[in-house]
Amino acid sequence: MTQPATTRATVPAPAGRPPRSAPGWWRDAVIYQVYVRSFADSDGDGTGDLPGVRQRLPHLAALGVDAVWLTPFYPSPQADGGYDVSDHRSVDPRLGELSDVRALVTEAHALGLRVLLDIVPNHTSDRHPWFRRALAGDPAARARYHFRTGRGERGALPPNDWESVFGGPAWSPVPGAPGLWYLHLFAPQQPDLDWRHPRVHEEFASVLRFWLDLGVDGFRFDVAHGMVKADGLPDIGAARQARLIGAQELPFFDQDGVHEIHRGWRRLLESYGPDRIGVAEAWTPTAERTARYVRADELHQAFNFHFLQTGWEAGELRQVIEESLAATAGVGAPSTWVLSHHDVVRARTRLGSLARARAAALLMLALPGSAYLYQGEELGLPEVAELPRAARRDPAFHRAPGTAAEGEQGMRDGCRVPLPWESDGPSFGFGPGGSWLPQPAAWGALSVRAQTGDPLSTLELYRTALQLRRLLPGLGDSAMEWLPAPAGVLAFSRPGLVCLLNTRDEAVCTAAPGELLLCSVPEESRDAMEAGAPADQLRIPANSCTWWAA
Repeated sequence: MTQPATTRATVPAPAGRPPRSAPGWWRDAVIYQVYVRSFADSDGDGTGDLPGVRQRLPHLAALGVDAVWLTPFYPSPQADGGYDVSDHRSVDPRLGELSDVRALVTEAHALGLRVLLDIVPNHTSDRHPWFRRALAGDPAARARYHFRTGRGERGALPPNDWESVFGGPAWSPVPGAPGLWYLHLFAPQQPDLDWRHPRVHEEFASVLRFWLDLGVDGFRFDVAHGMVKADGLPDIGAARQARLIGAQELPFFDQDGVHEIHRGWRRLLESYGPDRIGVAEAWTPTAERTARYVRADELHQAFNFHFLQTGWEAGELRQVIEESLAATAGVGAPSTWVLSHHDVVRARTRLGSLARARAAALLMLALPGSAYLYQGEELGLPEVAELPRAARRDPAFHRAPGTAAEGEQGMRDGCRVPLPWESDGPSFGFGPGGSWLPQPAAWGALSVRAQTGDPLSTLELYRTALQLRRLLPGLGDSAMEWLPAPAGVLAFSRPGLVCLLNTRDEAVCTAAPGELLLCSVPEESRDAMEAGAPADQLRIPANSCTWWAA
């Protein structure tokens, strides 16, 4: 009987972890998203902070990722988890100081990790100095946002029928100015900037230079598809809801004008050398529309939300993979793959089981291009659906009770529950105190401490897969070829590797493609697969993914 395929001892440890050489390191990078407030708390106030992230960087280096993406840590009233920024060049005192960013970047680089920051260019906080001056009546400040006269008698109705992504109207009345409204595609505390104004362009170019001068390696641009609105701000019709972002054409998302903004950012990034990158959070109706954001003179990567939104069905997965690869190949860019992030239900819950989430992870890491991991994904954490109403912080939950609050828009708190690092203690090692969102009692068994060294754990599966991804020259940014497979199974080859994904709820018999390297089902080995299978075939476990040396 061979060792379990998930035993890390079956994979030779690399001699070191130097950062990927520039240029082009991002084309096959694995990038780990840190939701700062929920990653690690250094001071016991219950909220994660930058010193906490810095202390836990060795975990990310040992995991085997190439870069870290930090969610916003800027000063913010926290109306939307830090995505309502009041100062783009500073650090929220609750999360650290500017010196902590410098120290974090320095230590990350020493560990072979690059650092990406989250930039929020579509809107500011309503506490931002610009918007405060705008509310006070400053015409120059108002020109940087979308202020409009309302419709109806005395402007009592919103200027158009746009809805907020978080539910309710996308317009709020200006206090003390009857008939005047301002636009916010998200929470009322997040007024949208008007990117037709040159001062807005100048401000964000300055912000990017500030952080690039500090040493960061690039940026993820929040709502990169939303900064430009259609001329005249036309109605969209009552049947088309803004909450279905990416599902259809909308006059405030994916407008052609955003691409000139991205071209300017690309030029700015390249002025700092070939290895600084920009990543677009761009929800679009098709893979072809997404690929427009990564044309040669625009950004380097764009999130593949079409892959993330695909269900556990072999035909659908193959279709979205083919469409994604074709679209990005058409513009010479790498594809990206993502299963979870801070705005969606965790993959384990969304896909229906831990087995499927583990299999999906191996599928994702075997595909050509770059992959994104969300903190806790490597632990197999589920969505926390049962949270006290008083503990919830998602503005969608409180803004649309009984509708979006009970569905996907109210679930963002559940994927943001602080990480468990230790098997016990008041916050499972998250920090000296409690945690800002309550952790389930069972999370001790899912902690980093509990899973480290256990060859059957999800953490060790990720570590092994990421080691193999680094060691096998055929993985990353290279070609793939589909192979014949039974119904419900995907099979494809990479140079030196074959990947088999079984999406069925029962084992499937198929010919062995080579020597087994890794299996997402922890108890399976090649011996177990051979038992009871016809001659010259193997039993591929239900809801599993296997890697084979070809």
